[in-house]
Amino acid sequence: MKALSLPIILATLAAGAVPTAASAEAGDVLLRVRGIYVTPTEDSGDILPAFPGETVSLTDAVAPEFDLTYMATDNVGIELIAATTKHQADGVTGVTGGLGDLVETWVLPPTVTLQYHFAPNSKVRPYVGAGLNYTFFWDEEAQDPLTNAVGPTKVTLSDSFGWALQAGVDIDLNERFFLNLDAKYIDMNTDVELDTTAAGMQTIDVDVNPFVFGVGFGIRL
Repeated sequence: MKALSLPIILATLAAGAVPTAASAEAGDVLLRVRGIYVTPTEDSGDILPAFPGETVSLTDAVAPEFDLTYMATDNVGIELIAATTKHQADGVTGVTGGLGDLVETWVLPPTVTLQYHFAPNSKVRPYVGAGLNYTFFWDEEAQDPLTNAVGPTKVTLSDSFGWALQAGVDIDLNERFFLNLDAKYIDMNTDVELDTTAAGMQTIDVDVNPFVFGVGFGIRL
């Protein structure tokens, strides 16, 4: 009898030592902090009217990102994502390509997604989401190569409204903390205006459309 009870006791102790899943349930709030890598897949129009055929490219960026997810049900969550990144617009060919750095701007794209969590009671919980974003472009500045060529320049970038797609996974570390992997695609565009001293007003239509890849940690509040 003692020989039979020992395995039962050991199994019970082992089960108690396994971390409880940080499962998401209706009413839970999940807070995540990620490091993100933002890579625009830009499609630039020409710099008009002075530089037809010349376009711009946008630099990648790394930044922290914060988000809150409210679980409306065990499977459905509503997430608010906030981060800001700095990017440069560089000339690609011709005269502006020879200048290099043209414009620098900060980008703030608050995004709300509606998520579906496939396995809310599992230790590995994949999810997908879709939603909307409104992007603010702020602290726009002309860079030295541009102002040296055409004089003082006022830069304006229009804000953007678009959609977003998301996929990710939460992986439990213990009953409250979890690892998060996340990827998003954000529909984003802007009209760039360069009010230059020597060349007058120049405009560029840029579809930014970045992929955002994130790795971080979360906590169930």
